[in-house]
Amino acid sequence: MSRKLKSEPERQRFPRVVPAGDSAILIELGSEVDPEISSMVFALTDLIKVAGLNSDLEVLPTYRSVLVYYDPLVCSYAEMFDAVNGAVEGLVEPINVNSSLKIVEIPVVYGGDDGPDLHFVADHAEITEDAVIELHSRTDYRVYMLGFSPGFPYLGGLDERIAAPRLKTPRVLVPAGSVGIAESQTGVYPNAGPGGWRIIGRTSVTLFDVNSSTPSLITPATKVRFIPVDQHD
Repeated sequence: MSRKLKSEPERQRFPRVVPAGDSAILIELGSEVDPEISSMVFALTDLIKVAGLNSDLEVLPTYRSVLVYYDPLVCSYAEMFDAVNGAVEGLVEPINVNSSLKIVEIPVVYGGDDGPDLHFVADHAEITEDAVIELHSRTDYRVYMLGFSPGFPYLGGLDERIAAPRLKTPRVLVPAGSVGIAESQTGVYPNAGPGGWRIIGRTSVTLFDVNSSTPSLITPATKVRFIPVDQHD
Protein backbone atom coordinates (compact mmCIF):
# COMPACT_ATOMS: atom_id res chain seq x y z
CA MET A 1 0.00 0.00 0.00
CA SER A 2 1.37 3.42 -0.93
CA ARG A 3 1.68 6.08 1.74
CA LYS A 4 -0.65 8.98 0.93
CA LEU A 5 -0.30 12.53 2.20
CA LYS A 6 -2.45 11.75 5.23
CA SER A 7 -2.54 9.21 8.01
CA GLU A 8 -4.03 8.71 11.48
CA PRO A 9 -5.20 11.89 13.30
CA GLU A 10 -1.88 12.24 15.12
CA ARG A 11 -0.12 12.65 11.77
CA GLN A 12 -2.75 14.24 9.54
CA ARG A 13 -0.31 16.93 8.46
CA PHE A 14 2.34 14.47 7.35
CA PRO A 15 4.01 13.78 5.02
CA ARG A 16 4.24 17.47 4.09
CA VAL A 17 6.29 18.93 1.23
CA VAL A 18 7.27 22.60 1.58
CA PRO A 19 9.80 24.95 -0.08
CA ALA A 20 13.01 25.73 1.81
CA GLY A 21 14.43 28.78 0.10
CA ASP A 22 14.83 29.08 -3.66
CA SER A 23 16.77 25.86 -4.22
CA ALA A 24 15.56 23.30 -1.68
CA ILE A 25 12.49 21.32 -0.71
CA LEU A 26 11.76 19.96 2.77
CA ILE A 27 9.73 16.79 3.21
CA GLU A 28 8.44 16.56 6.79
CA LEU A 29 7.44 13.05 7.82
CA GLY A 30 6.45 13.62 11.44
CA SER A 31 6.77 15.81 14.51
CA GLU A 32 8.52 13.43 16.91
CA VAL A 33 11.78 11.51 17.23
CA ASP A 34 10.52 8.03 16.47
CA PRO A 35 12.06 4.85 14.97
CA GLU A 36 9.22 4.45 12.46
CA ILE A 37 9.60 8.04 11.27
CA SER A 38 13.37 7.55 11.06
CA SER A 39 12.85 4.43 8.92
CA MET A 40 10.59 6.44 6.63
CA VAL A 41 13.21 9.20 6.40
CA PHE A 42 15.91 6.82 5.19
CA ALA A 43 13.55 4.91 2.89
CA LEU A 44 12.51 8.19 1.27
CA THR A 45 16.14 9.31 1.04
CA ASP A 46 16.96 6.15 -0.91
CA LEU A 47 13.92 6.56 -3.18
CA ILE A 48 14.92 10.12 -4.07
CA LYS A 49 18.56 9.17 -4.68
CA VAL A 50 17.71 6.34 -7.09
CA ALA A 51 14.93 8.22 -8.88
CA GLY A 52 17.35 10.19 -11.05
CA LEU A 53 15.41 13.40 -10.47
CA ASN A 54 18.36 15.71 -10.98
CA SER A 55 22.09 15.06 -11.29
CA ASP A 56 22.84 17.95 -8.93
CA LEU A 57 20.65 16.81 -6.04
CA GLU A 58 21.92 16.80 -2.47
CA VAL A 59 19.67 14.76 -0.17
CA LEU A 60 20.04 15.26 3.60
CA PRO A 61 18.14 13.00 6.05
CA THR A 62 17.35 14.38 9.52
CA TYR A 63 15.45 13.15 12.58
CA ARG A 64 12.02 13.53 11.01
CA SER A 65 12.47 15.08 7.58
CA VAL A 66 14.43 14.99 4.33
CA LEU A 67 15.95 18.14 2.84
CA VAL A 68 16.55 18.11 -0.91
CA TYR A 69 18.81 20.70 -2.51
CA TYR A 70 18.47 21.08 -6.28
CA ASP A 71 19.71 23.35 -9.05
CA PRO A 72 16.86 25.72 -10.01
CA LEU A 73 18.60 26.37 -13.34
CA VAL A 74 18.17 22.69 -14.20
CA CYS A 75 14.81 21.92 -12.60
CA SER A 76 11.96 24.23 -11.58
CA TYR A 77 10.35 24.12 -8.14
CA ALA A 78 7.10 22.82 -9.66
CA GLU A 79 8.93 19.97 -11.40
CA MET A 80 10.86 19.07 -8.26
CA PHE A 81 7.72 19.30 -6.09
CA ASP A 82 5.91 16.82 -8.36
CA ALA A 83 8.92 14.50 -8.46
CA VAL A 84 9.36 14.54 -4.68
CA ASN A 85 5.65 13.92 -4.14
CA GLY A 86 5.95 10.91 -6.41
CA ALA A 87 8.77 9.58 -4.23
CA VAL A 88 6.71 10.20 -1.08
CA GLU A 89 3.80 8.21 -2.49
CA GLY A 90 6.25 5.42 -3.29
CA LEU A 91 6.92 4.81 0.40
CA VAL A 92 5.63 1.34 1.20
CA GLU A 93 3.66 0.90 4.41
CA PRO A 94 4.26 -0.53 6.92
CA ILE A 95 8.00 0.01 7.27
CA ASN A 96 9.81 -2.53 9.44
CA VAL A 97 11.64 -0.51 12.08
CA ASN A 98 13.27 -3.68 13.38
CA SER A 99 14.84 -4.63 10.08
CA SER A 100 18.48 -5.69 10.21
CA LEU A 101 20.77 -2.67 10.38
CA LYS A 102 24.54 -2.73 10.18
CA ILE A 103 26.11 -2.44 13.65
CA VAL A 104 29.31 -0.45 14.04
CA GLU A 105 31.23 -1.44 17.17
CA ILE A 106 33.18 1.37 18.85
CA PRO A 107 35.70 0.48 21.60
CA VAL A 108 35.60 3.07 24.38
CA VAL A 109 37.83 3.85 27.35
CA TYR A 110 35.39 5.20 29.95
CA GLY A 111 36.26 7.66 32.70
CA GLY A 112 39.55 9.18 33.81
CA ASP A 113 41.12 11.74 31.50
CA ASP A 114 39.17 10.22 28.60
CA GLY A 115 35.81 10.69 30.33
CA PRO A 116 36.01 13.73 32.62
CA ASP A 117 32.22 13.94 33.05
CA LEU A 118 31.58 10.30 33.95
CA HIS A 119 31.56 11.18 37.65
CA PHE A 120 29.01 13.96 37.06
CA VAL A 121 26.70 11.66 35.08
CA ALA A 122 26.92 9.04 37.83
CA ASP A 123 26.13 11.60 40.54
CA HIS A 124 23.28 13.05 38.47
CA ALA A 125 21.80 9.57 38.03
CA GLU A 126 22.55 8.60 41.64
CA ILE A 127 24.31 5.43 40.54
CA THR A 128 27.92 4.26 40.35
CA GLU A 129 30.27 5.03 37.48
CA ASP A 130 30.38 1.32 36.65
CA ALA A 131 26.58 1.33 36.41
CA VAL A 132 26.70 4.27 33.97
CA ILE A 133 29.19 2.36 31.82
CA GLU A 134 27.04 -0.77 31.91
CA LEU A 135 23.88 1.12 30.95
CA HIS A 136 25.60 3.12 28.22
CA SER A 137 27.30 0.13 26.61
CA ARG A 138 24.45 -2.37 26.63
CA THR A 139 22.32 -0.59 24.01
CA ASP A 140 22.61 -0.70 20.23
CA TYR A 141 22.01 2.95 19.33
CA ARG A 142 20.16 3.95 16.20
CA VAL A 143 21.84 6.64 14.08
CA TYR A 144 19.13 9.23 13.46
CA MET A 145 21.26 11.76 11.60
CA LEU A 146 24.73 13.21 11.10
CA GLY A 147 25.35 16.86 11.84
CA PHE A 148 26.95 19.57 13.99
CA SER A 149 30.36 18.64 12.56
CA PRO A 150 31.32 16.28 9.72
CA GLY A 151 30.42 12.73 10.67
CA PHE A 152 28.99 13.54 14.12
CA PRO A 153 26.25 10.94 14.79
CA TYR A 154 23.14 11.76 16.79
CA LEU A 155 22.23 8.48 18.47
CA GLY A 156 18.84 7.56 19.88
CA GLY A 157 18.00 4.96 22.50
CA LEU A 158 19.94 6.25 25.52
CA ASP A 159 18.70 4.79 28.79
CA GLU A 160 16.77 7.62 30.44
CA ARG A 161 18.45 6.87 33.76
CA ILE A 162 21.75 8.28 32.47
CA ALA A 163 20.36 11.27 30.59
CA ALA A 164 22.29 14.37 31.66
CA PRO A 165 22.20 18.11 30.90
CA ARG A 166 24.70 19.79 28.62
CA LEU A 167 27.54 21.81 30.11
CA LYS A 168 26.52 25.34 31.03
CA THR A 169 29.69 26.57 29.35
CA PRO A 170 30.88 24.47 26.37
CA ARG A 171 34.48 23.35 26.25
CA VAL A 172 36.70 25.21 23.80
CA LEU A 173 38.26 21.93 22.67
CA VAL A 174 36.87 18.40 22.88
CA PRO A 175 39.31 15.70 21.69
CA ALA A 176 38.43 13.65 18.62
CA GLY A 177 36.81 10.35 19.57
CA SER A 178 35.14 11.71 22.71
CA VAL A 179 31.88 9.98 23.62
CA GLY A 180 29.28 12.28 25.12
CA ILE A 181 25.79 12.55 26.54
CA ALA A 182 23.45 15.51 26.10
CA GLU A 183 19.95 15.22 27.54
CA SER A 184 18.48 12.00 26.08
CA GLN A 185 21.06 11.62 23.31
CA THR A 186 24.53 10.20 23.02
CA GLY A 187 27.12 10.71 20.32
CA VAL A 188 30.79 10.66 19.35
CA TYR A 189 32.96 13.60 18.30
CA PRO A 190 34.71 12.49 15.07
CA ASN A 191 36.92 15.57 15.07
CA ALA A 192 38.46 17.79 17.74
CA GLY A 193 36.51 20.98 18.34
CA PRO A 194 34.29 22.90 20.75
CA GLY A 195 31.39 21.11 22.40
CA GLY A 196 29.01 21.12 25.33
CA TRP A 197 28.16 17.45 25.76
CA ARG A 198 29.07 15.54 28.93
CA ILE A 199 32.14 13.50 27.99
CA ILE A 200 32.15 10.03 29.56
CA GLY A 201 34.77 8.26 27.45
CA ARG A 202 36.86 8.24 24.32
CA THR A 203 37.61 5.94 21.40
CA SER A 204 40.85 5.66 19.44
CA VAL A 205 38.96 4.66 16.29
CA THR A 206 39.15 7.10 13.37
CA LEU A 207 35.53 8.06 12.74
CA PHE A 208 35.96 10.53 9.89
CA ASP A 209 38.57 10.51 7.12
CA VAL A 210 38.14 13.16 4.46
CA ASN A 211 40.48 11.25 2.13
CA SER A 212 38.38 8.08 2.21
CA SER A 213 35.80 7.22 -0.45
CA THR A 214 33.39 6.80 2.47
CA PRO A 215 34.61 9.51 4.88
CA SER A 216 32.32 8.66 7.79
CA LEU A 217 32.67 5.31 9.56
CA ILE A 218 29.21 5.83 11.08
CA THR A 219 26.42 6.47 8.59
CA PRO A 220 22.67 7.10 8.84
CA ALA A 221 20.41 4.05 9.11
CA THR A 222 23.04 2.06 11.01
CA LYS A 223 23.44 1.23 14.68
CA VAL A 224 26.33 1.89 17.05
CA ARG A 225 27.45 -0.42 19.85
CA PHE A 226 29.94 0.88 22.43
CA ILE A 227 32.40 -1.69 23.77
CA PRO A 228 34.11 -0.86 27.10
CA VAL A 229 37.86 -1.47 26.92
CA ASP A 230 40.81 -1.00 29.24
CA GLN A 231 43.10 1.92 28.54
CA HIS A 232 45.90 -0.51 27.71
CA ASP A 233 43.90 -2.70 25.28
